[in-house]
Amino acid sequence: MEKIEVGEVFTISDESNMDQEVEVIGTLNIDGSDYAAVSFVDDLQTESDEDIDIFFLKVDEEGDFSAIESDEEFEKVSAAFDEMINEEE
Repeated sequence: MEKIEVGEVFTISDESNMDQEVEVIGTLNIDGSDYAAVSFVDDLQTESDEDIDIFFLKVDEEGDFSAIESDEEFEKVSAAFDEMINEEE
């Protein structure tokens, strides 16, 4: 599996098919699935830490990203990421 690196920047299309650059700010593995926490590059350059929108993408075996489908899965990933951030501070 291709490893996603923190700091990697890539382009995704949003709902209105506009290309947005996002940067990986963290990766985590939960129950055997890999996830990347990403934020918009524009936000990272202009906003303070509290104002940055973070969202999570699931990473499949090929290293491709997919949306997290269920609220439960999102909550699980979000909580694990918060825990990871708090441990680093």
